[in-house]
Amino acid sequence: MWLAKMLEACEEVNNEFVDVTIFYLEMLAPSDRSISTPRDGLAVVHAQSPTVPYYRSLYDAVGGEYYWLSRRKLSDAELAAIIHDPLNDLHVLHVDGTPAGFAELDRRQPNEVELVQFGLMPDFIGQGLGKWFLKWTIDKAWSHQPQRFWLHTCTLDHNAALPTYKKAGFIQYKQEDIRREL
Repeated sequence: MWLAKMLEACEEVNNEFVDVTIFYLEMLAPSDRSISTPRDGLAVVHAQSPTVPYYRSLYDAVGGEYYWLSRRKLSDAELAAIIHDPLNDLHVLHVDGTPAGFAELDRRQPNEVELVQFGLMPDFIGQGLGKWFLKWTIDKAWSHQPQRFWLHTCTLDHNAALPTYKKAGFIQYKQEDIRREL
């Protein structure tokens, strides 16, 4: 019996399972919070028809150290169908012409917008860009006049993610604990 439990534990270590808490947050009205621009040279570009390799490079650069996996598991055809959907918007933050992060807004469900992906590349964290870009993203989402704007984050994300979302006006409405393979 003890050997079976030990082998099971070793399998979990080899498969790299981890306990994760997922937080679901929403806004039901636009935020009136204002954020000053942290620096010159910022631009947000709507990537209207990104290539799959370009999207994957952004996704990996932003989410790699936080174990973002959902889009990695998709085939190129599956991912292309999502990112080329006219109701799925990819907005890339540039700093002095260099990609620094991205936000992905999914408008495919009636009356709501989901912030599917959001983040900065490691070299741009800690400069005040995240708060500014999140405010920009919130304003962009509400420009589509949804009844609800929502997202989920988890304990694998940057430790400032959850407090930043709450400070921006998102309200937590659900929480769940899962065991996830890395």
